[in-house]
Amino acid sequence: MYSHGSESLIKQAREIQEPELQKFYSRLVKLLQGKEFGHETIDSLQRLHLILSATKYTRTADLSSLCAQLLRGLESRQSEGPAHSLAHTLPILNTILTHSPECLTEDHLTLLSKKLVDWLRYASITQGGGASSGGFFTGPRSRQPVPIAELDGTVSGDFFTVLCVGQGFTEDQWMNVYSFSMLRHWLLTYHSVSSGSTAADTDDRSEVDGSVVSMVSATSSSSRLLPPKERLREKAFQYCLRLIEQSDRKAHKRTDTELQKACLVEAVCILDCVCVEDASLVYRTFPCVKALFGRLSSDLTFARVLLPIAQFYLNHGEMAAVDCESVWKLVFGQFPAELFNDPFLAHELLRFLRLNLESLQLRVPQYTRSFPNLLKFLAWDSPAVVDDFVDLLPSLVTAETAVELFHTLLDLPCLSATLVLQLRSTCSPISESGGRGLLSLDAFRSPSFRGLFLFLLRAEAGSGDTIDRLSTLHELLAEAVDWQRVVQCAQTVPVLLHIFFNTVVTAADEKLLAHLILAMLERSSLLLNLPTYIKEIHRYTFTHTVELCHLLRLCKLHPSLVVDQSHELLEFAGTTANVYSKEEIYTHVVWVLGEYLSVSCDSRCSVRLITSCFEALEAVLFEITSSAPPPGAACPAPRVVTTLMSALAKLASRSHDLIPRVSLFLSKLRTVTRGGSVAWCSDEEDLIAIVTRGEELWSLLKTPGVAQSVLTPPQHVTTPQWHRDTNVSMPLQLRTLTSLTHSHSLPE
Repeated sequence: MYSHGSESLIKQAREIQEPELQKFYSRLVKLLQGKEFGHETIDSLQRLHLILSATKYTRTADLSSLCAQLLRGLESRQSEGPAHSLAHTLPILNTILTHSPECLTEDHLTLLSKKLVDWLRYASITQGGGASSGGFFTGPRSRQPVPIAELDGTVSGDFFTVLCVGQGFTEDQWMNVYSFSMLRHWLLTYHSVSSGSTAADTDDRSEVDGSVVSMVSATSSSSRLLPPKERLREKAFQYCLRLIEQSDRKAHKRTDTELQKACLVEAVCILDCVCVEDASLVYRTFPCVKALFGRLSSDLTFARVLLPIAQFYLNHGEMAAVDCESVWKLVFGQFPAELFNDPFLAHELLRFLRLNLESLQLRVPQYTRSFPNLLKFLAWDSPAVVDDFVDLLPSLVTAETAVELFHTLLDLPCLSATLVLQLRSTCSPISESGGRGLLSLDAFRSPSFRGLFLFLLRAEAGSGDTIDRLSTLHELLAEAVDWQRVVQCAQTVPVLLHIFFNTVVTAADEKLLAHLILAMLERSSLLLNLPTYIKEIHRYTFTHTVELCHLLRLCKLHPSLVVDQSHELLEFAGTTANVYSKEEIYTHVVWVLGEYLSVSCDSRCSVRLITSCFEALEAVLFEITSSAPPPGAACPAPRVVTTLMSALAKLASRSHDLIPRVSLFLSKLRTVTRGGSVAWCSDEEDLIAIVTRGEELWSLLKTPGVAQSVLTPPQHVTTPQWHRDTNVSMPLQLRTLTSLTHSHSLPE
């Protein structure tokens, strides 16, 4: 980012010791007391600027005396003084405002506001250095003043701004440029400092003679009677409107076109700032800003300008009763859809969203519906923007969007691959480095599969939670699984899912959670075939850590969900193949069934439902412990086997007619394993652990009453509050001990 020399200077600035810094600071204060700024003074100012900028978050030096001295210097130095003095003073002042705004006094505010008014509004309108009238013997006396020009080459007919050009610039023109560069910062600074004096500022220069006054410049002479702060605000308003007027001119150079865009960004931001401070300016400003939006909205090369305009609409559109629909269609529609690969726009747009999150949620319904479009930034360049989406994702989770958002997060790697194909489809021919054509690109261009890709590229939510042919889509994108963007995108999904579920469990109702559980089961086998990705998704959604398992969290908060979704959960748990392919998910589904399929959790839980669940789990357990695993599959994990046994024991303890069946199985298990190794468990230690667990459950089931209290304990046992219960002796004992320890010293 920096050259070696620059990094060295920054390092020196950060490592300067406090005694050396104070000594340098004292010497600079003495140098500033001189009438002129010599080279040593200028060099010291530049060095101080670097020190303040490099250490503004770690140092607190007192800058009030320096600030006062610099401001007195601004007041005493005439405009015809040496150019380098003021040019170096203003940046230092701007840095001090950032570092120590509290050092400003009311007099400072008034003084600098007056100076900024002079520099912004009354800079010279002739070029610096003049121009020769021609001839071989031309001398300095024959040089004539040449008026400044606009970027399109015409003679300027109004006051000087940063968008005026010439062969050279006078000092006050340079100060005009410097003043504009710090104007927004200054407006924000003095707005946060105590309100200023109301004394009228009558010390004003006359309007520049001979200028052709434009509509922007034609203002009432009453502005000269305003207090300094308000007068600066008025001049800033005029200056920005003049810049907007100048930006409509056709620049001769490409660099000047970029300068116009940069100045438009700053001008709109300053207009927004002054309207926040003085609401009466909103009605004067909106026609100009609205016209600017109309002129630029069809050209996405002005996207960096259109974002500040969107900020202006967000802040003031309601007050001005302006329809903002077209603005949000652009920001949430075209920007992400067409400029997702623009890193600058991605940064600026996501920053805009983060800074205005509360307002967008309250006043812009398009925001939450646009998540399929916004996530394109994440799908394209995950490492650069994942931090932004960590902040934004909770605001996108609503009752209307939650299920579709869940599917969309799981499909992010597919979206990443699709965006790559979308860009590549504009190039021809398309092939990999080895010369082989991309089959996925052919599919992207094929009408048969176009609907699949168009769904991924949709701009708004609401067209459906997901698509029917996901497995087909995954097959078409099989060759994309090792693309760097796709891999990077897949790495961010588990983290986002964790944030998603943390939000859902606090905001969703039971109906939505039930729908979400079905989606979790459905999508457990419908993921893009990146082995690491699938493993991570299963781990984060059905993690082996109970406290972090999102399925368990949902069911713990709303146990009735297990009865509501019992058919789907039993269908999943009764499929033996899931034991081998979805160990994490299967284990937790079985645990949920055994834990919450109880009358104590839901009065609708009938004996018939318990028996149905028991028989489904019993069949799976019998099958996996009576034969070798299918070809190519590993032995069932010991945790799956023990979870199945525990679930059967829990269900039997609630319906005693089932106890003989599970007891028979457990006794047979002990008998079978005495013969040595078995086909379904290859590790001796694992087998011992399984048998031990079986013996514990078998012993419990011999006394059904004890089994039920142990395997299905009542709530007051699982969440004890004995220290608060006045019906037991524990609180009395605790109070007695507390009294003794506070009233008497304990013997040593």
